[in-house]
Amino acid sequence: MRAWLDFLSFMTIAGGLGVACTGRIGPAGDLSVGDGGSSGVGSTTGLSDATSTAAPATTTSAASGGGGPGCGGEPDDDADGDGFTEGQGDCDDCNALVNPGALELATVGGEGGAAPGGVDDDCDGQIDNVPLPCDGDLALDDLDPFNAAKAVELCKVSSGPGDWGVVSASWVLVDGTDPPEEPELNENFHRGHGILTGFGPNVSPRGGARLLALSSGTARQQEDPGFESPEGFNKGYSSEFPQGFPKHPSNCTDPVPASPEDPTAIEITIRVPSNVRGFSFHVNYNTFDWPDLCSDFNDFFIALLSPAPPDRIDGHLLFDTGENAMSVNSDFINVCNCPGGPPCVLGGKSFACSGGTRELLGTGFENHAATSWLVTSAPVEPNQEIKIRWGAYDAGDYQHDSTGLIDNWQWIADPGVTVTTRHDPPPDPAP
Repeated sequence: MRAWLDFLSFMTIAGGLGVACTGRIGPAGDLSVGDGGSSGVGSTTGLSDATSTAAPATTTSAASGGGGPGCGGEPDDDADGDGFTEGQGDCDDCNALVNPGALELATVGGEGGAAPGGVDDDCDGQIDNVPLPCDGDLALDDLDPFNAAKAVELCKVSSGPGDWGVVSASWVLVDGTDPPEEPELNENFHRGHGILTGFGPNVSPRGGARLLALSSGTARQQEDPGFESPEGFNKGYSSEFPQGFPKHPSNCTDPVPASPEDPTAIEITIRVPSNVRGFSFHVNYNTFDWPDLCSDFNDFFIALLSPAPPDRIDGHLLFDTGENAMSVNSDFINVCNCPGGPPCVLGGKSFACSGGTRELLGTGFENHAATSWLVTSAPVEPNQEIKIRWGAYDAGDYQHDSTGLIDNWQWIADPGVTVTTRHDPPPDPAP
């Protein structure tokens, strides 16, 4: 039953990705401005704001309303300018959103509830065979970075130019250099990533059956083999700052963040589908630094995109309304508590801590803090090759580790995507 529910959930999200020049059916809302970032992504991504009252979007495949096979003329013509000819497998050369390099989008909704005709977006001879999660049988300590990509629903591997999907994946330090080679240090590095079924009993994956954890300590739950307390696991290596760092917290007057210690990161190169304009992913940051704000030794979690979006010169995606990077000083910290609180006023800054501390149970971060699930989006160009680097690091020492969770990569077919991060907590559990 759980697998069937997961499938339905995925189909709903994947269907929500589609939007057409002529195929939108029904109302479409906007992604509300959350606790940080900027607004602008249409709700056809399938990501709803917890406080939004807008009607849900009902959309169809991005290819709806196109011409038909053979309408492009000669087999070697590329009538719609999408980079594919009929001879190369383009099954609708009058519609640039239909070709072998496209993402298959589900056909859903319809006027008065009637479903419109389906479209074979990727010209594989099948309609609505949308990608499914692929992380059901991955091991906790899997060392293959391609399997780490699968844990966040990046399932398809590109077969070469003209084919979308994961091009390469590698474990790196947060500055993009190689992990340490010395056996003990290399083993410590690999304890900093894990493919988890959840993070404690109260934090579940947002897509598929597993999520990816990256940590400056050990990317493990308390009950997992290899767990070390995030109070401080000394892995014994360091790196240079990632591009655009250090970043000084806007509400702090004195600290200059110290250099990265015990970093763990992954870098994934992806070729974008030909009918896609953006992507989103979920992230959940857990920090043992709480309640010690505004310190040189506050840790960071990064998400860097290359090429950088037009308005983010360093490619940094995780920032709040004060341009704070992801650390204990971020406005997104909401799973927390303090004596006499909430709210909690620390370092001259007030935290509502409305998420309580339930999500910290079983993680090793009890009595400290986290963000809960956030969703981040960013724009891309069709057929573009991009790199995403996620990573966690201690600042200046090995004390007080941090762990970031990543999950639920989704492609966005809508144009006009902006770099946005906001809270996106899961629904409250059924009583």
